[in-house]
Amino acid sequence: MAEAEQPQIYLVTPREFELSAFCDRLAAVLDAHEIACVRLALATQDEDRLSRAADACREITHARDIALVIDSHLILAERLGLDGVHLTDGARSVRTARKALGSDAIVGAYCAASRHEGMNAGEAGADYIGFGPVGATALGDGSLAGHELFEWWSQMIELPVVAEGALDAALMEALAPVTDFFAIGDEIWGSDDPAKALGALIAAMG
Repeated sequence: MAEAEQPQIYLVTPREFELSAFCDRLAAVLDAHEIACVRLALATQDEDRLSRAADACREITHARDIALVIDSHLILAERLGLDGVHLTDGARSVRTARKALGSDAIVGAYCAASRHEGMNAGEAGADYIGFGPVGATALGDGSLAGHELFEWWSQMIELPVVAEGALDAALMEALAPVTDFFAIGDEIWGSDDPAKALGALIAAMG
């Protein structure tokens, strides 16, 4: 990635949302900002709810020529005509996902703060590696993906890298030179105006 390039925004849905209200909010954000990809990250394991949410989000994203991926669910990604899958178990499922979805699908792998796991996922065929959380959060085991991890990755590895988890304006400003994407979700959806909140974070990248 060229030094001067600004990272792209990778939008992540809330873990829980009311579909009709969220669709309007999603469309407003996509119309206000340039978004590289949207990830459906619903916590539910209810197939019907996931399918309805995926169908609704796909209509919105594809109308704007934006890719839509789903957390973990390979079969739904294929069945619902989504653009790929975001795996949350590091390198473990990457080969399986690639085989199931084919070479054109997006297969991303979240690797927490593990450089080793990221490299393994890349070798297994992932299209991007996600590291996080980058900001302090009570979730997980408390370990953070620090600046030095992104700096090393951006210098040594060509595979795109995504920074996510408890981002704020200061972190985005600091990480902008060493990451390809920022995954933004909870940082904006709690706001009355998510598009405006995202605009403030984008402005912080400089």
